[in-house]
Amino acid sequence: MKIIQVAGRSNSGKTTFIRKLIPELKKIGPVGVIKHLGDHEYHLEDGKDTTHFYDAGADITTGIDSEKAVCTMHHTDLDSILRMYAAHGIRFAVIEGYKQRSYVKIVIGSLEIDRCVLKDPTTEEVIGSLHLFDDYK
Repeated sequence: MKIIQVAGRSNSGKTTFIRKLIPELKKIGPVGVIKHLGDHEYHLEDGKDTTHFYDAGADITTGIDSEKAVCTMHHTDLDSILRMYAAHGIRFAVIEGYKQRSYVKIVIGSLEIDRCVLKDPTTEEVIGSLHLFDDYK
């Protein structure tokens, strides 16, 4: 699994870039995206069964409808999620944020950071440079 980490300052266009990159990567293989919420907190909907199950201590709670499955987990470390992605056949793990991690990075905007392999690239440049990105081990 390739780790494609996208870093940049808030409102630099990281999410917009990733939204364009996903369909191009999907032409090659399965894609998973991990977003570091940073200071933002994700709120589970009050009163819903899946929220009650999570609050009761279930390690993983999943809600499934006719189009999607949504999982809530008590695991909050990136490595656990990457292991799960790898075990489920994800070929490209796109990570938004986690600037402190040592993976090579795409930088969007004016951020100066170590291990930058591409700065403000096009999606075509990323696809042509997949060999530069770290393999998950």
